[in-house]
Amino acid sequence: MLLAVDTSTRMVGIALYDGIQVLAETAWTSQGHHTVELAPAVAEMLVRTGVTPGDLSALGVATGPGSFTALRIGLAFAKGLAFSEHIPLIGVPTLDVLAAAQPLADKLFVAVLAAGRKRLAVGWYHSVNRQWQSTGRLESLTLDGLADSITEPTIVCGELDEEARQRLGRKYKNVQLTSPAQSVRRPAVLAELAWKRWEAGDDAHPATLSPIYLHHGEPIPG
Repeated sequence: MLLAVDTSTRMVGIALYDGIQVLAETAWTSQGHHTVELAPAVAEMLVRTGVTPGDLSALGVATGPGSFTALRIGLAFAKGLAFSEHIPLIGVPTLDVLAAAQPLADKLFVAVLAAGRKRLAVGWYHSVNRQWQSTGRLESLTLDGLADSITEPTIVCGELDEEARQRLGRKYKNVQLTSPAQSVRRPAVLAELAWKRWEAGDDAHPATLSPIYLHHGEPIPG
């Protein structure tokens, strides 16, 4: 049994997954109360599904990019639980969760999320071997910076408010916006990705797993 936790932004998500089915999934928009909301939500999910912490075999956690404080809360919770239960912890880049849930297409794909101070964390992907694969290009951009960066037909998915959708929508020849429902990060997808990485032996010691932070205007190589 794997518990997945995503606190990368105001959108918080948790899920339980056993490799065959999703037993439970919850996502909500927090008003900055991640610290007081996360642990009770996980406890309620475990009770509701009849799962105990001792039944968990692994943990999956979104590693960012995202909000500094929000990411820190999720990582601290996951690390504490992994240490106490002596189970593996698998980190998954947050933007990979968005990309993994989208249909494949023969064009660029951009996953975005709110990074604070009117900045967007932006990851670029292309279709390789029947999956979206990161190009290694990860940036912190303004909305205008993102719009200016799109020069060919590109799918854009993620946390976009009304202003962002209108601004990007003006580039209708090059921008294909996913619907709001498609743009929500699903913790069940995070759980499935973490499970696959765990099966492949791609887990990390809780003490060494680090979040991905983006500095404004500074791209991070893959």
